[in-house]
Amino acid sequence: MSDKKKFKDTTVGKLLFGAASIVNPTLGSVLQGVTSPKEAIAEIGKAKISTSDKIKLQQLIYEQQNKEIESITSRWEADSKSDSWLSKNVRPMVLVWCIVIFSFAGILDSVESVPFHIGELWNDTFEKVMMAVVLAYFGGRTTEKATAIFKK
Repeated sequence: MSDKKKFKDTTVGKLLFGAASIVNPTLGSVLQGVTSPKEAIAEIGKAKISTSDKIKLQQLIYEQQNKEIESITSRWEADSKSDSWLSKNVRPMVLVWCIVIFSFAGILDSVESVPFHIGELWNDTFEKVMMAVVLAYFGGRTTEKATAIFKK
């Protein structure tokens, strides 16, 4: 069972369902089964409501997602400016750990004389974790550098 929040329980989901019911009460039922912002935007696009209402709701989703991304970026910037060695180095350490562990597991899995096999479920999990860590690290570093350049 996943510990991940359902879309309707996330900040974006709550905001969207609240706004949707104000803009057009029938949208609440249309959006009930959506599991992501992408699905919500698609369902809003299909809904039989005015184009201006669709645009308002879709803009609301994009704005909220941008706020969440900016919040994460500001936390990472605060970590990098901290006096704590751990907070400055946790992202690079996680990146190195993931690369080492996943590489080691991949090598072990490919050597036929070693009785080690990565299950299909774990392959998918490893892929998602590696993508998230690499994108977060390099994306975060790029954002930090770009912010520093624009502030100058």
